[in-house]
Amino acid sequence: MKKFFKWFGIVLGSLIGLIVLVFLGLMLKGNSMLNKKYDAQVEKITIPTDAEAVARGEHWVMAECIGCHGHDLSGGPFFAAPFGYIDAKNLTSGKGGVGSEFTDEDWVRALRHGVGSEGDSLLIMPAQFFRHFSDEDLGEIIAYLKTLPPIDNETREPSFNPLGKALMGAGVFGDSVVVAEYLLDNPLENVSYPPAGVTAEYGEYLVNVSGCRDCHGPALSGGKSADPSAINAPNLTPGGELVAWEEADFIKAIREGEAKSGHKLDPAQMPWEHYKFFSDDELKALWAYLQSLPKLATTLP
Repeated sequence: MKKFFKWFGIVLGSLIGLIVLVFLGLMLKGNSMLNKKYDAQVEKITIPTDAEAVARGEHWVMAECIGCHGHDLSGGPFFAAPFGYIDAKNLTSGKGGVGSEFTDEDWVRALRHGVGSEGDSLLIMPAQFFRHFSDEDLGEIIAYLKTLPPIDNETREPSFNPLGKALMGAGVFGDSVVVAEYLLDNPLENVSYPPAGVTAEYGEYLVNVSGCRDCHGPALSGGKSADPSAINAPNLTPGGELVAWEEADFIKAIREGEAKSGHKLDPAQMPWEHYKFFSDDELKALWAYLQSLPKLATTLP
């Protein structure tokens, strides 16, 4: 019996030691991911200054950015868990804001490459979607951001404890946290920018810049984001529940957060509260694209 307990203790100790080594390895990997520097090759983009272009930029920002950075774009707590937290940046030129420091190049680097002004990867910054913006649209977005009134709000730098770093090293959070690494490994190819209009082609452009596939899956047939609190997102192709919808039902769902069935859409899961700022023509283009998709069976995550 003594021999059994001796060997049991050796095996248990070895197992615990192995677990500790794996944990330390993953923690070091996560720490390396957080501290890695990136040399993004930033494109030269013309930033317009006319009122019409700034207004179009405001339209894009309201539809795409306020969900994380707040209606006044002054940022604040965005993600918090026992293993770490991330604040959305203050985008204004007020105290604690990046607007007083960012050059045009810095804005492009952040929005299209997910890289901060110091070469670090921005965290949970949807550059993997925003890189689909045309130079013209991106320039208008930056033009508006440069006009924001200053708001004082000093946000915290992201912080992860050893558990958070180990989870990051293990890939638990997916590709959307350290976004610069994902973009480096997955360059865009065959990019096209259709003209704005009520067309399926422009609807696809809107889907790409808005990140719909992050939740609804690559084919929009259903999926789930890497957010631990996320629920299964529905199938948006004609093979899902939208087969019984009309264009007006879709527009109402985005505008008012209510499905045709009467089900209330949780804005924490489906961010309709900022997508509602899309124009009628943009929502019609989105609907046209979804209706053009092949009828696919629902994909379960």
